[in-house]
Amino acid sequence: AMTPFPSRLQDSHALITVAGSGIGRAIAERFAAEGAHVTVLDASLGAAEPVAAAIRTAGGSATAGECDVSQTEAMQAVFAALPRLDILVNNAGIAHVGTVESTRPADLDRLYAVNVKGVYHGLPFGVPRLQAQGGGVILNLAAIASRLGLPDRFGYGMTKGAVLSMTLSVARDYVGRGIRCNRLCPAAHFGASTSLWRKRFRSPGWQ
Repeated sequence: AMTPFPSRLQDSHALITVAGSGIGRAIAERFAAEGAHVTVLDASLGAAEPVAAAIRTAGGSATAGECDVSQTEAMQAVFAALPRLDILVNNAGIAHVGTVESTRPADLDRLYAVNVKGVYHGLPFGVPRLQAQGGGVILNLAAIASRLGLPDRFGYGMTKGAVLSMTLSVARDYVGRGIRCNRLCPAAHFGASTSLWRKRFRSPGWQ
């Protein structure tokens, strides 16, 4: 059973993208344990629903949703359907291995669709919802590659650098309006959603 910490997230509503596994799932479970209602969003409802069900079984509050974060209208519909939003976690991201010579334009398009647009889509739809209730929190998942020049991570590092830049821009624009925007830079992590996105955007350089 979950042991909530009511002084932290009690009665808040959190949306977490790609929360069907890995880091996203861990965030969803922790937020729920601390009293938040969690919307578990993933590219596959088959990945999202078991996480939401496990949270409910443990005594938390969660709903599951399916959405391709790279699609504007689909993401807009997700935010429009939320009863409330206090915390937004933009967790979507796919990896790629390659130098500037081996990274093809098609690779960049795939990376951009998820790592950049997938995060961007949460911002113009999430910010108005947060402002409407006096503020809230946005947490974007960047990566160590957004700050360091890692070998064979040209395209990936570039898109995660965009996440860092978006975070700083939104933080500057909205901190005076009650919205805190921060980013996390985790190290490498491999989970089920990584495999799912790899299948959807398969090319020789994807690992």
